[in-house]
Amino acid sequence: PDKVKRDLFTLYFVFLVSLRCVTSAVGIIHVTGYVGREVNVSCSYEQSYVSHEKYLCKNDCGNSDVLITTSQASKTKYSIYDDTSARIFTTTIFDLQYTDAGKYWCGVTKTGTDIYTEVKLKLVQDSCCDTVTKVQSYEGHSESVSCRYESQYQNSLKYICRGNRPSTCLQQALITSDTKQNGRFRLDDDKVLGTFTVTISNLTRNDSGSYLCGVHRNSELDVFSAIELKIEEWCCVKSTKINGTAGHPLILHCPYPPQHWDNRKFLCKGDHRNNCSDMVTSQSRFTLQDAAASSSFTVRITELEAADGGTYWCGSDSQWRFGNYTKIELSGMLDTFV
Repeated sequence: PDKVKRDLFTLYFVFLVSLRCVTSAVGIIHVTGYVGREVNVSCSYEQSYVSHEKYLCKNDCGNSDVLITTSQASKTKYSIYDDTSARIFTTTIFDLQYTDAGKYWCGVTKTGTDIYTEVKLKLVQDSCCDTVTKVQSYEGHSESVSCRYESQYQNSLKYICRGNRPSTCLQQALITSDTKQNGRFRLDDDKVLGTFTVTISNLTRNDSGSYLCGVHRNSELDVFSAIELKIEEWCCVKSTKINGTAGHPLILHCPYPPQHWDNRKFLCKGDHRNNCSDMVTSQSRFTLQDAAASSSFTVRITELEAADGGTYWCGSDSQWRFGNYTKIELSGMLDTFV
């Protein structure tokens, strides 16, 4: 009989221990983290437990299942912080691996059975995305990329970053919807269309690469879409070579797209658009005549001078988009009187 009583007591004790994480569990916390990164697991508690020890455990929460406690502060894999004013303790799990996924318990010690909150940790790869939008532009230009989002995220923070690592994208954001303008970057959010647009001005070859559009979510991982931006060299445009004679007039012909009939037309001189001087407004010898019917304009130069030789650009697009301008190399400026 004594042996039977002891066996029954042992069975009863084991039964209580195995159930302690279940009978006292309140709610479930869902957490998602990126492989190779860290994740925070935050659990709240009542005011009466401010001074009690807290911990994170796995499996049945036996002594060997406790991963870290507030009396330990930190380990290589885990750290814990108890914000007693907010009554929330947070455990950080570092260097996440797929084997870390699964069920955890936030525990608060108390007399009798501890209080437990179930945590389910899901891990995903720190990369994005299956679909990539490709955008091509040219150095010196401005280019806009559009990022769509669902209607429930109208008031969420939007941002863009370089690379394709979602875990660090917000911290490394080039611009957010809170700042609107940051140097060469501008962000406009059209909440009606559910699209935010990022415009990058004065593009360089270094702007080529991968970008992520992000929409911040407070309780879940942010939502991303991927952009691949390719910037071509601006100088490599087929040029028209023209010979002129000093002291004589010359007419330059500049075609433009039909839809630009109402745009301002220009002719400027310089090796690059960044040092290109408008000749029509600065030189009285240059006269521009628009022929909208033929989608072209001409520039007449009276009495050519030797100094007029060089590179010219004529166009109808202030953004200098590819195909909307013409490169002209003017040379052979020999003086007929020599």
